[in-house]
Amino acid sequence: MNTSALIVMFLAQGIVIFFAGYFFYKVLTIAPKPEPDSYSDNDDEVIRQE
Repeated sequence: MNTSALIVMFLAQGIVIFFAGYFFYKVLTIAPKPEPDSYSDNDDEVIRQE
């Protein structure tokens, strides 16, 4: 393989690895969204399953 092909190959792999690492880091460090309490949504229901 000639030099220009190696440069393009390593550059492409570096860009892919950079973006994969960047988005993986973002997924791990994002703040979780507060989820509503499922029981508080059912407070007005009288009949419950037993």
